[in-house]
Amino acid sequence: MALFGSLTEKINHAFSKLKNKGALTELEIKNAMREVRIALLEADVNYQVVKEFINKVSEKAVGELIIKGLESSHQVVKIVNDELIELMGSKHSKLEMADRPPTVYMMCGLQGAGKTTMCGKLANLLKRDNKKVLLAACDVYRPAAIKQLQVVGEKAGVEVYERGQTDPVDIAAKAVEYARQNGFDVVIVDTAGRLHIDRALMDELRNVKAKVNPKEILLVVDSMLGQDSVNVATTFNAELDITGVILTKLDGDTRGGAALSIRAMCGKPVKYVGVGEKLTDIEPFHPDRMASRILGMGDVLTLIEKAQSAITEEDAARMARKMKENSFNLEDYLEQLNSMKKMGSMRDMLEMIPGMGSKLKGANLDVDEKQLEKTKAIILSMTPKERRNPGILNASRRRRIAAGSGVQVQDVNRLLNQFEQTKQMMKKLSSGKMKFPF
Repeated sequence: MALFGSLTEKINHAFSKLKNKGALTELEIKNAMREVRIALLEADVNYQVVKEFINKVSEKAVGELIIKGLESSHQVVKIVNDELIELMGSKHSKLEMADRPPTVYMMCGLQGAGKTTMCGKLANLLKRDNKKVLLAACDVYRPAAIKQLQVVGEKAGVEVYERGQTDPVDIAAKAVEYARQNGFDVVIVDTAGRLHIDRALMDELRNVKAKVNPKEILLVVDSMLGQDSVNVATTFNAELDITGVILTKLDGDTRGGAALSIRAMCGKPVKYVGVGEKLTDIEPFHPDRMASRILGMGDVLTLIEKAQSAITEEDAARMARKMKENSFNLEDYLEQLNSMKKMGSMRDMLEMIPGMGSKLKGANLDVDEKQLEKTKAIILSMTPKERRNPGILNASRRRRIAAGSGVQVQDVNRLLNQFEQTKQMMKKLSSGKMKFPF
């Protein structure tokens, strides 16, 4: 199930009872809010947060904000949407940059939250913004932690500063000095985690903070911990005065309790979320977009941003021209498949389109990595002439391609059918004949 899947489903079920009713009674609003309350509690949202949220929504919904002339159910949804945005922080909280480089970001969190991997994701994100990033290996206790950071650093294409299993406070200080001398814009300090919060950990983190004076102290929290993640954030904030939170594994959290509770409980914003295992699977946390996803209204802006990062303007223009000229071929199809792979799963993309979430229930839309490789093998087994003119692929050519790519002829036929369907769909899109459910 997708991001916030079960919560979205239950809230939409509550609102479905209000549709087409025109003016709503106080009892109908109260009953709907009771269902929303249960849905939030089952999503592991903090009880106090739920209580205050429902009180605010109920007060506005039964008061003067139910505007005459508007369908009341729509107005209630708008109030819930506005309050969800307010609950999660109103707007995206960007990372602060120091007046003089290097800017130091100190990453902290419990062991197993995905902190070291998130260091690599954040470095990769900053690198795309033309920042020269240095990772500092200050987790000297966990076996292979330094090696893990070196691996993610290599994948992100950034340098890792390490001094083995020595004093982490000294390593952090030397890393910042090294960055200053070598023209780095950002230093990301990967600190040690623990299975549980303890005094030794906090003392060490406070010493690192005092030594390097970080511009941001970012707490990495496993979103699947639910309310426990709020307890972790509250404790770290009390000890270190964190500046923000990064939630990992949000793609595996169908409930959403952490995302909805953390800011309200500890007063610090969620800045980024991890939505997968790849280095590119990190998104800025936009409260308005998250509220829209929770209410099943999609997230077109994030979809556009994902598309822009995967496809250049030149590629998009070239593809649009090919659609117009009806010259889309199998080489273009392969290019599109590779671009889609960069953007994430098909399900995730479709659920960002308003109105599509509810239509995808039970559908198996995720692109199988093995199937993608098989598709690539089939296309690459064709001659350039065949790829550019699939109409010439007769039975004997298809048999040759199947043998060359190690698949059955049926697999080749299936690919060609999928290609034709994609071509027709894209032709409709380019001509404006395809209707979306919004």
